[in-house]
Amino acid sequence: MNKFKYIRFFDELGIDDVPLVGGKNASLGEMYRKLSPAGVRIPNGFAITAEAYHYMLDSANAWPALHEALDTLDPEDVSDLARRGKRAREIVYGAGLPDDLAKEIIAAYRKLQEEYGEDVGLAVRSSATAEDLPTASFAGQQDTFLNVRGDQSLLDACRRDFASLFTDRAIHYRVDQGFDHFKIGLSIGVMKMVRSDLSASGVMFSLDTESGFRDAVFITGSYGLGENIVQGAVDPDEFYVHKPTFAAGHRAVLRRNMGGKAIMMVYMEGDTRNTTRNIPTPTEDRERFCIGDADVLELAEYAIAIEAHYGHPMDMEWAKDGLDGKMYIVQARPETVASQRRVNLLESYELDGQGEVIITGRSVGERIASGPARIIQDAAHLSEFKPGEILVADTTTPDWEPVMKTAAAVVTNRGGRTCHAAIIARELGIPAVVGAGEATTKIPDGATITVSCAEGDNGRIYKGAVPFHVDTTEVGDIARPTTQIMINLGNPDLAFKTSFLPNDGVGLARMEFIINESIKAHPLALLHPEKVSSAADRAAIARLTSGYANGEAYFIERLSEGVGTIAAAFWPKPVVVRMSDFKSNEYATLLGGSDFEPDEANPMIGFRGAARYAHPAYEEGFRLECLAMKRVREVMGLTNVILMLPFVRRVKEADDVLAKMAEFGLKRGENGLQIYAMCEIPNNVILIDQFAKRFDGFSIGTNDLTQLTLGVDRDSEMVAFDYDERDDGVKEMIRLAVEGCARNGIHSGLCGQAPSDYPEMAAFLVEIGIESMSLNPDTVVNTTRKVLEIEAKMKEKRG
Repeated sequence: MNKFKYIRFFDELGIDDVPLVGGKNASLGEMYRKLSPAGVRIPNGFAITAEAYHYMLDSANAWPALHEALDTLDPEDVSDLARRGKRAREIVYGAGLPDDLAKEIIAAYRKLQEEYGEDVGLAVRSSATAEDLPTASFAGQQDTFLNVRGDQSLLDACRRDFASLFTDRAIHYRVDQGFDHFKIGLSIGVMKMVRSDLSASGVMFSLDTESGFRDAVFITGSYGLGENIVQGAVDPDEFYVHKPTFAAGHRAVLRRNMGGKAIMMVYMEGDTRNTTRNIPTPTEDRERFCIGDADVLELAEYAIAIEAHYGHPMDMEWAKDGLDGKMYIVQARPETVASQRRVNLLESYELDGQGEVIITGRSVGERIASGPARIIQDAAHLSEFKPGEILVADTTTPDWEPVMKTAAAVVTNRGGRTCHAAIIARELGIPAVVGAGEATTKIPDGATITVSCAEGDNGRIYKGAVPFHVDTTEVGDIARPTTQIMINLGNPDLAFKTSFLPNDGVGLARMEFIINESIKAHPLALLHPEKVSSAADRAAIARLTSGYANGEAYFIERLSEGVGTIAAAFWPKPVVVRMSDFKSNEYATLLGGSDFEPDEANPMIGFRGAARYAHPAYEEGFRLECLAMKRVREVMGLTNVILMLPFVRRVKEADDVLAKMAEFGLKRGENGLQIYAMCEIPNNVILIDQFAKRFDGFSIGTNDLTQLTLGVDRDSEMVAFDYDERDDGVKEMIRLAVEGCARNGIHSGLCGQAPSDYPEMAAFLVEIGIESMSLNPDTVVNTTRKVLEIEAKMKEKRG
């Protein structure tokens, strides 16, 4: 039985005690009582109840003075607010603690000293009785005192905490929210101080905060006390853990991003006011993650357990104690933003006005964007580009992708609808107009323009900001057609968000995007940095691989995390990952790449795809790709990954590459591993019965198949009029491939643009019995509806 009148220890509290001890303390008590036995580590402590706050002011007869200080407050008068707030705090602090209340606080302190040792430091934190309500959050309104030691320091911290109910920000917030100053109570939480100032701390969520994706735990962390992360004052490290594979026993971090962590908050020893200060983070600490994998996985386990207990997504604060090395949860509350977001919505862009057309080209993306134009003549000037601008260039290459990622839209002089700029713009979800001819000379640098790709095949660049709107449509109830509708996706950053589209998995995940964006260096340069001729490239590679055992470990981890993120987003649906298909000129743009790549006159049909994999000039790099994919499937447990080989010219080449994959730990059939091949060379169709014996499926790449069937360079705007997937010869190649797959009992799919761009091609594919189509995200819903209509008509026709 509790001998205290105004004290409740955490093991006596539950989530229903908010009126007595506030939201923060009630939650801590709930977790300490219910989850500590299950292994979730919560620092023990006690709550000084809100009744104690009222008892203190009653005993000092302080209410009349408080009314006098606050009743005629003008909250919009900053100086009046500051003057009255200071007076209110003086009244509450000056009330003092009644003797019996002070004795209870010290007696409770003694119990914590018995548990943690006489020298235990305390965290003294406020917990308002209206805190963490659905309509209002009082987080950060009152004060916190850290590492408090000694009887008098504790009592003084409690008086200051009670007084902080009347900080200027708290007073103003209550006025805005319509709360009565005199009906709000303040409870105080007193708990073991977790010495994260000597280690690390952070915030985590039991879902992805950007997309609302529920199957991931998202963890942020930095060195020192957690206030910097809460305030957004520091760029933290980020970690993701995939819940389903974690539950199945796989212990791997799904993805991580290293933050700058420029400063760390510590407290000043010996300061009776328990002041904190920021100090620079040592360089060696900034260049490594603030916690290790074991810590991340322990936190994920805590997050999953806490979410399961409360039954909804949670927002939690964690801290690692630098003295005992243990991880603690120091706060948990419901997550109320991302979990409420509606994700099954289709966006449709439409212009609301007219404007002068500056230039036109081929449209990509079905979206509209306005912003200042920034003409970039070459890669040397990429640093001039600012986020939110519209990138205008002659053409783009993979080394431009970091800038494209921040662009509002892209316009190029050259290229067709399957060129680099078009492919990347689609994956980034931004509009692009390609093959616009004289865009870099006709569009004024710095001028505001509007890029419209919402008017059909013809993309238009308008002068000025033409108004537009976005219509949204619910897509959650779209039926699934018999023909599988899959998604093309190479950017892990978009994976969680994209997974909400109605889909049957990922039909094409391009490894090149991840290598270019996340790895940045040529795989052979990572293995042999001493062979890199450029001193600048060697230095850049050294910076990239800092914190990793070597370049090999860096490549394997970064690639596996990128692919793993896509596979996790769509788990357990199939995710077809295409091994790297850079051309030699594209590989050469990676850091150190020019030292390992040949200079080819026509890279499009040169040293690319499967030809590289078993070749001595790239075999070591292919080994790294295979080890990364082995890690995705076996360590991360993402066995939904299907691997696909691009540009397999000959049957012997297929045999050689499959043998190399088996040598590197990826044997077809083992652990359920399926291996597909791209069908994009006429020889693949001609010899399909032989190729089919070696692969589990074919994915028809209409871009290259059209190019090689018609003899048209798909990157040349000069002959773009001759590039047409609807040509009878191309369609016959596709039909023969689909029939060959069916004849041999292997999967047939298509991952080109044709069914997205042309309804008649979608109808043709359904009619010949293709099993799947893989589309860019912006065309998935409309094409799904087209396919459903086509299938219904076919069924009706059959009788």
